[in-house]
Amino acid sequence: MDIPSKYEPGKAESRWYSYWMEQKFFHSTPDEREPYTIVIPPPNVTGVLHMGHMLNNTIQDVLVRRARMQGKNACWVPGTDHASIATEAKVVAKLKEEGIEKRNLTRDEFLEHAWKWTHKHGGIILEQLKRLGASCDWDRTLFTMDEKRYDSVIKVFVDLYNKGMIYRGVRMVNWDPQAMTAVSDEEVNYTDEKSKLYYVRYRIVGEDGYITVATTRPETILGDTAVCANPEDERYTHLKGKKVIVPMVDREVPFIFDSYVDKEFGTGCLKITPAHDINDYEIGIRHKLPSVDVFNDDGTISERAGMFAGVDRFVARDLAEKELKARGNLVKVESYNNKIGRSERTNAVIEPRLSLQWFLKMKDISKPALDAVMDGEIHLHPSKFKNLYRHWMENVHDWCISRQLWWGHRIPAWYYDNTEFVVAETEAEALELARKKSGNNSLKPGDLRQDEDVLDTWFSSWLWPITSFDGINDPKNRDYNYYYPTNDLITAPEILFFWVARMIIAGYEYKGEKPFSNVYLTGLVRDQQRRKMSKSLGNSPEPIELIEKYGADGVRVGMLLCSPAGNDLLYEDSLPEQGRNFANKIWNAFRLVMHWQVDDGISQPESSKAAVKWMNEALKKDIHDIELNFKKFRISEALMIVYKLFWDEFSGWYLEIIKPEYQKPIDRKTYGATIEIFENLVK
Repeated sequence: MDIPSKYEPGKAESRWYSYWMEQKFFHSTPDEREPYTIVIPPPNVTGVLHMGHMLNNTIQDVLVRRARMQGKNACWVPGTDHASIATEAKVVAKLKEEGIEKRNLTRDEFLEHAWKWTHKHGGIILEQLKRLGASCDWDRTLFTMDEKRYDSVIKVFVDLYNKGMIYRGVRMVNWDPQAMTAVSDEEVNYTDEKSKLYYVRYRIVGEDGYITVATTRPETILGDTAVCANPEDERYTHLKGKKVIVPMVDREVPFIFDSYVDKEFGTGCLKITPAHDINDYEIGIRHKLPSVDVFNDDGTISERAGMFAGVDRFVARDLAEKELKARGNLVKVESYNNKIGRSERTNAVIEPRLSLQWFLKMKDISKPALDAVMDGEIHLHPSKFKNLYRHWMENVHDWCISRQLWWGHRIPAWYYDNTEFVVAETEAEALELARKKSGNNSLKPGDLRQDEDVLDTWFSSWLWPITSFDGINDPKNRDYNYYYPTNDLITAPEILFFWVARMIIAGYEYKGEKPFSNVYLTGLVRDQQRRKMSKSLGNSPEPIELIEKYGADGVRVGMLLCSPAGNDLLYEDSLPEQGRNFANKIWNAFRLVMHWQVDDGISQPESSKAAVKWMNEALKKDIHDIELNFKKFRISEALMIVYKLFWDEFSGWYLEIIKPEYQKPIDRKTYGATIEIFENLVK
């Protein structure tokens, strides 16, 4: 047998992967076997493979391949997420390069460009996952905006609205002035940034005195509707019932007291701008304060502010500082380190802002999902995340589900008057409802106007385990009732609430049972300085280049060896190199054994007999330990057992004991036992 002296992963991996695909070894259809199901956390259609994907999908592949070896009918469903904000931003940027502005296009024209971009770029990450060796059922590849998924999302919106769980109202949201849309909490990244703390004097009405307020955002003074102190702060008790004058706009506002105010921060006085701060908003509700929105959608100052109209918010900050100084209201300015929220998609500084949006009531619908994890029906691995999950779910807020974009699932609400609307799956159904609601049977299709907003991307992905098998449109279909609930979910802890919890909520709402049994939360891939891997920092290697250099198996082994359950992985290039060396060790052992000559006439030596017995016992013990580790999702530990078993016990000891003398044959019994041991080790 002519076996090359060195293992070449590039040739072997591409050849065998093509063979597996041709033979449809990854494809699953319902049968009499026990199903094992994983749905992939759908990567953004805009995305390319990064180190986190490599770790996450390697773990999924390990679990799926193991399930197949156990005789289960394993189904791993792949797909991509339409990623409203990210995709729209990419398309807008591409159009700008071509000299086209979004505002000059109709919605349909823009969507035509978006679909073209998606068809061209949307499959890149899935092809890269194939390079990694992911054994997904590629015949089942889904997209959150394909026809069945789209229809499912619309059905769920209408259903929840009809149940009284979805409403439209003005609430505080995270506003991205660059994308000009509300974004979820998960899409806001907080970083420590150098800022300024401005100390500003507010004159007390009817007195010569002043009170001083500290703020990091003097431009929002234009929207102040109160000044507040802690009721236990004796410095300000004499101001009960008094009013103060807001600088620059000369607005008289009440001086109020609320226990939220920190007596130790700044001067102990807080300016209250209900339209632009979530805590101020809550105070405003408690004290029935009016709200003054001083920003336009793009982050410029609004006409309602009274001055600086049309000026960018950060330019207005400098102008406000100068104006306050000129009026004698600026006491001092200090350097200040502040946590700034930035949009994950555009990096724009987020504005907390009152906005008319669609919301889903979360309190009641969340309870079964909380109980499922607390009662152990669904297991989080590591279990340390259980308390975090409970904290989130016990303090859940209504979910802002609307986004001011064109790319996404369009909200199925139709307006037949300026403010009157109906919610329906189709325009024809909406017209019928509008006629009944208004009593006007002469309404025509052209009299209806559909809501311009689309749904939050998470509003489609929270249905992912159900819609992967078309369970909303056709809850009686064979696939849905065979593959659902799924078994294991592998994902990152930062989306435990934003995705995992919501999928659990949807599972109980629409199927009456859990969507999966186990949630394995991986750590983050970090560099040796413990920084999160990112292309912006330049500390993240290109995954495909790593695969080309070390082989897919080498990369997978290297990452898993240093990824203990739930803890971060500190990456360095020695890891995939170690993985490649392991693959080469297996190859060399294979070459050694395959080159032996076998003689049926030779008796088995006692030393070989003892070695075979010892190796089989070691294998049996380690398989038991491996199984225990799999049950606890300690995949790194399971791999380390295999690594040591093959490298040390099998290659370092067993083969050395039983190998024949130079150019002499081995006995048939030892050889047969060795081939069996080798095969079990490879499995």
